[in-house]
Amino acid sequence: MAWLALYFILNLALTLYNKIILSLFQFPFPWTLTAIHTLCGAIGSYLFWSWGIFTPAKLGERENMVMLMFSVLYTINIAISNVSLNLVTVPFHQVVRAMTPVFTIILSVSFLQKKYSGMTYLSLLPVVAGVAFATFGDYDYTAMGFFLTVLGTVLAAVKTVVTNRVQVGRLKLHPLDLLLRMSPLAFLQTLVYSYVTGEMAQVQAFVSTSFSWNLFFALVANGIIAFFLNVVSFTANKKTSALTMTVAGNVKQVLSIILAVIIFKLNITLTNAAGIMLTLIGGVWYTNVEMAERAKREKSSLSNDSLLGTSVSPDEMVSIKTQR
Repeated sequence: MAWLALYFILNLALTLYNKIILSLFQFPFPWTLTAIHTLCGAIGSYLFWSWGIFTPAKLGERENMVMLMFSVLYTINIAISNVSLNLVTVPFHQVVRAMTPVFTIILSVSFLQKKYSGMTYLSLLPVVAGVAFATFGDYDYTAMGFFLTVLGTVLAAVKTVVTNRVQVGRLKLHPLDLLLRMSPLAFLQTLVYSYVTGEMAQVQAFVSTSFSWNLFFALVANGIIAFFLNVVSFTANKKTSALTMTVAGNVKQVLSIILAVIIFKLNITLTNAAGIMLTLIGGVWYTNVEMAERAKREKSSLSNDSLLGTSVSPDEMVSIKTQR
């Protein structure tokens, strides 16, 4: 839970920081900002490797291809999200993205043969419905915008599930190891997309006329926060589950609305306020259900060990909990 709480804090901080840079500093270049994030991820993970904090796993050609495909998925997910946001209104975009936990369940059940209890399904309803109410507004979209928004939501679910599998599945990669392998590839892909869309030329013109050291240090700080967020996000994903991370993302979404209202003095309706409360209640409910079921699984595991005559030491018990 500590990693999940830290994920909330850093995610909220980065969301608001991004808004400040894109609007207050008048730096409207989302792809360049993403490139800075991935570059800081590459530099940070390399430094941690050189300091001996983790040891990269030895991967074969097949595993390296998986990492390449994962980085492509990471970049495409961002690309689809950015493009679709230009074709639909923000409320519609947020409501569709709130369906990510649903797609995560479908993928986990279909491809990973995971099973969820009825209480888990029920606890998701207020989370998804709450985001719909919290972002209620002008729902306007084009056919292509609708398609790309749904596609982006599916890709977000796929990315979360794949992230979990490469860390707890056969590869069992350390979060920093995953970041070290993914970030350089994602950085290069982001630069290519920035060049193709013409944003790179706009950034060059911006730097020659409006660059300041305040902006430079703000971007560096933003990249550092993004690096630590990635580390915490991957670690939390490894220690919890893909579904928990998508639910956490939905709850973070409404918390960012609350902070935006306070900091930027925005106005919200009673419907929006009700949606915020509904999502928060759903998030707490889901957390309680998840913790209760995890405790039940651990108790069942201990009972099986006892029946088999296997003794488990306190240190081994800590190891079991850490792995889960």
